[in-house]
Amino acid sequence: MTVATAAALAVGMAGPGVAQASAGASAAPVSVIVQEFPGAGNAPERAVAALGGTVEEPLGIINGFSATVPADRLGVLRAAVGVRSVTEDAAVELLDAETEAVNSLPTSMYSINHEIIGASGMWDKGFTGRGVDVALIDSGVVPVDGLRGSGKVVHGPDLSFEAQLCDETGCDDSPVRDLDTYGHGTHMAGIIAGRDDATASPVTSGDTSNFKGVAPDARIVSVKVADAFGMTDVSQVIAAIDWVVQNRNRDGLNIGVLNLSFGTDGVQDYQLDPLTYAAEVAWHSGIVVVVAAGNGGYGTEKLNNPAYDPYVIAVGGVDGKGTHGVGDDIIPTWSSTGDGGRNPDLVAPGASVASLRSPGSYLDDSYPNARTGERFFRGSGTSQAAAVVSGAAALLIQQRPGITPDQVKALLVGTAKELPKADAVAQGHGLVDLKRARQAKTPAAVQTWPRATGVGSLDAARGSAHAELEGTLLEGEFDVRGTAWDAQSWSRGAAAGTTWSGDSAWNGQEWYVSSRDGELASLTWSGRTWAGRTWASLTWAGRTWAGRTWAGRTWAGDSWTGRTWAGVEWTGRTWAGRTWAGRTWAGVVWSGTDWS
Repeated sequence: MTVATAAALAVGMAGPGVAQASAGASAAPVSVIVQEFPGAGNAPERAVAALGGTVEEPLGIINGFSATVPADRLGVLRAAVGVRSVTEDAAVELLDAETEAVNSLPTSMYSINHEIIGASGMWDKGFTGRGVDVALIDSGVVPVDGLRGSGKVVHGPDLSFEAQLCDETGCDDSPVRDLDTYGHGTHMAGIIAGRDDATASPVTSGDTSNFKGVAPDARIVSVKVADAFGMTDVSQVIAAIDWVVQNRNRDGLNIGVLNLSFGTDGVQDYQLDPLTYAAEVAWHSGIVVVVAAGNGGYGTEKLNNPAYDPYVIAVGGVDGKGTHGVGDDIIPTWSSTGDGGRNPDLVAPGASVASLRSPGSYLDDSYPNARTGERFFRGSGTSQAAAVVSGAAALLIQQRPGITPDQVKALLVGTAKELPKADAVAQGHGLVDLKRARQAKTPAAVQTWPRATGVGSLDAARGSAHAELEGTLLEGEFDVRGTAWDAQSWSRGAAAGTTWSGDSAWNGQEWYVSSRDGELASLTWSGRTWAGRTWASLTWAGRTWAGRTWAGRTWAGDSWTGRTWAGVEWTGRTWAGRTWAGRTWAGVVWSGTDWS
């Protein structure tokens, strides 16, 4: 990416601000109640005016005001700075009705928590994930209801290509820094630990009016690595894992679970692979690492990398067929089965799961029929299944302080429920069952597999596809910064906890972006010291991500028919998903109802 291109991107990435959004508004005005966050000032009122609306009466009793707004601008207003909620007349009932309608779906989080895995039974015993942080290495998170409560989301470094914008004068934070412009990370965060603002404390199984993830009181530590098209490189993911390990107990964090809803088709021996080694370092540091098993096998029966590492918890997906009970449950054809030596450890719901949407993100725009109401979005894959298990692990860690990752794995696997009609290999030990797990004794478990060394090939960890940035192919033993990959030095540093320096730049080095007149054009990795950023210090401003083009970024040999995650094409080989060309996601043909 040249400096000139970066300057152009500064306009495109910011998207239309709220002040511009009123252009073209043609829908009839509707009466709404706008409720503000404390300290919002007059930002919500300015947003109403910018959207072509009119501010009417102040409503001090609810810290809000009444207004009229064009009906087609309500979604943007709901995302504006300082706005807690926007509701039409009698909207409290309307919002409750929407959530209750979603809760009635057989693949809703309500159904998953109450009827399938038994998470709600743990809530009633006081185990809601409180005090447990779940690290989510993904595409970021946006502050929608369910993920915007005080302390619900904390941001680690943004390691994505969207972290900063650079021009001739230097680099500044991007307006979409930390935010989920792709739509995947928000969906995962909702499954793991979503909790609507209106949810009463303590959380109980009796609340049917609010959205809740598996561990509603757990905290998400979001480390963004993927941009608006899911684009990232294995070296970025490895750096993110390094950061999680080395900051797991710093600055008030208590990271007990790491969710990796991605994978590559790299198949070098797990004992050599850098990505599996990074995951193992996290595991042996006391973090339960939950990994999506993969979708479709990617041309081989092996599980994804790093799911094929035997230490981590590899999760496959299950389709409950929309019925109560497990008698007819099956393993979808997209859920990888393994090779008989390394199979999924267990399965969890992964078909058409309804979770939180990121309005205006790539997936949201690409699959509008996957939306359910204003707030929810349905998706399928082992990504969703892994997120369910990450939430389950957080509940067990709160229930049993001091439990080790080996014991969490043994407890989940040992209490999983066998699915009588499902493929015996693909289901592993069966469906996660928190009622059984809650009542079982903590097993005395110690895994003794040969440990990984991480001294293998970085390029082999990428698998079969490589990202290309304006003619520069990310391949060979070089990381995304263009730095020669020193496997021996990195593996020693990862084990010793020295691969990060000062919570800021990765060893103080820089990203490699592209060459300009024979010189490297680069921007800093992370760029500033991490200080536990939360939504309180983050401005979203309701950006709809319009104009994100990443001009000039293509995929080697396949242009945009192969969007990537961790350097692996969408053409049949990626992170919870199949090809976009041909309209599939997770190996299931697009049906016009969700991105399954």
